[in-house]
Amino acid sequence: MGTNLAKYEKVMNYIKKAISSGDWPIGSKIPSQRKLAELLSVNRSTIVTALEELKAEGLIEGVMGKGTMVVNNTWTLLAASPPSWDESAPLSFPKSVPSPVLETDEIKAPDHLIELSKGELAQDIFPKDNMQQVMMRLAQSLEPFGYEEPKGYLPLRQAISDYMKKQGTNVSPDSILIVSGAIQGLQLIAAGLLHKGSTVFLEKPSYLYSLHIFQSAGMNLSGLPMDEEGLQPAPLAKKAMDGPSSILYTIPCFHNPTGILMSEARRKELLDICAEKRLPIIEDDIYRELWIDSPPPPTLQSLDSNGHVLYIGSFSKTLTPGLRIGWIAGAEPVIDRLAEMKKQTDYGSSSLSQLVAAEWISSGLYEQHLSFVREELKKRRTAALNVLNQYMSDLAEWDVPAGGFLIWLRIKKNVQLKDMHQKAYKAGISLNMGSIYTEESVQAIRLSYGYASIEEFEQGIIKLREIILEDN
Repeated sequence: MGTNLAKYEKVMNYIKKAISSGDWPIGSKIPSQRKLAELLSVNRSTIVTALEELKAEGLIEGVMGKGTMVVNNTWTLLAASPPSWDESAPLSFPKSVPSPVLETDEIKAPDHLIELSKGELAQDIFPKDNMQQVMMRLAQSLEPFGYEEPKGYLPLRQAISDYMKKQGTNVSPDSILIVSGAIQGLQLIAAGLLHKGSTVFLEKPSYLYSLHIFQSAGMNLSGLPMDEEGLQPAPLAKKAMDGPSSILYTIPCFHNPTGILMSEARRKELLDICAEKRLPIIEDDIYRELWIDSPPPPTLQSLDSNGHVLYIGSFSKTLTPGLRIGWIAGAEPVIDRLAEMKKQTDYGSSSLSQLVAAEWISSGLYEQHLSFVREELKKRRTAALNVLNQYMSDLAEWDVPAGGFLIWLRIKKNVQLKDMHQKAYKAGISLNMGSIYTEESVQAIRLSYGYASIEEFEQGIIKLREIILEDN
């Protein structure tokens, strides 16, 4: 039995190597069972066993009238050849975004902070009444909680599947994993699929620079420039090496921290490059529903026909971060692998949170709430831009975001941002310096107009102007 196992594993490894090296690209027909048996000096039954295993892993499939074809060469391949060290390696945890200056003898914490740094919606946008109704409805039919199945509460996965279909992304409930927020999704991907020494390509600046998930798992971040349409394709094409030794992480909708919305043409260009380079993609799409002017272009995942995209969604930015509910959608063998990793980590996300999220989506309340959120964000964006035009037009530059709640404020004057950060904190303003998102000095600030009130945003910007002018 042991010898037979080694033989069919040898066949599987041979085929995986041919796929990962690009010798057998997606859409190519693999050699016949007879040819493989001759080539590898094994009997036909060993070849049949190996091919069945590879079909179960999602790498190949039989196509009527064509034979056995290669159907995936990125995430599914990584899931079929997971890192050998992941069983013992702990999941890496995010380091916190540098907070406003800590209280010292010289710097006392202000009595009240105007939060221009918070990446979440204001408390008055939180749907308190509707949340109470949802909780009361659930309380009437509540049964004892047990552990959910590894992928998460099935009615929630079904609701998310239906919701994504409305967005144009056809994903089955079995291809969805519920996670405790987008950050846990990234942790699972880093620990369960990626190998040490991999390169993570990403926008520069990017939210990912404020975490250390991938670096602590032994991977390198490689920043790429952006323009008004999003991540630039040419530098990616130049830098990306063929094969699954690297991945692309991108936030295409209302990017954090710049607020840029990637155009549909740019999405297609990036997908073409990634298909050519066999580069798997993480699409972090947690801001998608915060559009203000018009719905964003289709998801990368919906435009991708090769299974190259793992999609991350979340309710943290749209409903409340307190639910701690996000999801990953991708090829089923990949989701199976990540579900096993999650089971080892926490035995599943909160049952109560999953019940609440499922009720929100399936009842239609979520879409009603999103309409209200968009109206609120539009008011806040209008007010924020008016304030910036009035007080900052001679000191800084910025772009008008088409959604989300972030503005990347590029300071024109040469200001010592660390000093400005401290002075702002003393004056009661919380800011996020641009360096958090680049790992190097940059003359920029990430402003949020989603949390502070319209009045407080104006007060904060007036004080910020005074601080900048003090130094010049």
